[in-house]
Amino acid sequence: LGWKFCDADDYHPLDNKKKMAEGIPLNDEDRIPWLCALHDILRREDSSRQNAVLGCSALKKMYRRVLVKGASAIESSQPEQPGENPALKILFVHLDGPIDIIAGRLEKRRGHFMPPELLKSQFDTLEPPSAPENFMTVSLEKSLPEIVLEIESAIL
Repeated sequence: LGWKFCDADDYHPLDNKKKMAEGIPLNDEDRIPWLCALHDILRREDSSRQNAVLGCSALKKMYRRVLVKGASAIESSQPEQPGENPALKILFVHLDGPIDIIAGRLEKRRGHFMPPELLKSQFDTLEPPSAPENFMTVSLEKSLPEIVLEIESAIL
């Protein structure tokens, strides 16, 4: 696509990385400042008219709202007010698959601070996207080329 790619894990504060490395799942208080920082990155790219892909485990509907609207999503569920920054237009791609497939991929990952033991806590936290969110669901049971083609077709 020629779009900028950002891995959300690169933007976790050190305390979050330490917590996960110790096998402690993150909570909302850990995640919200990180998600606000990610929103700011997406806003900057949007302001520069740069399309971007963000690899991120936005597990809850509230987390995805923060990515779209920033900190204002936490303070209020009211519609945008005149003069506010408009919400970002984001297509969420929910990569869906059984825990055993994802666990197998995590086992092969090297040098990452999140141990595979935290996967269950992520599944426990997960709120799959639903209407009216702007999303698509893609099965991880497909091959990588099939996954990429499906996402590209939806974007283009």
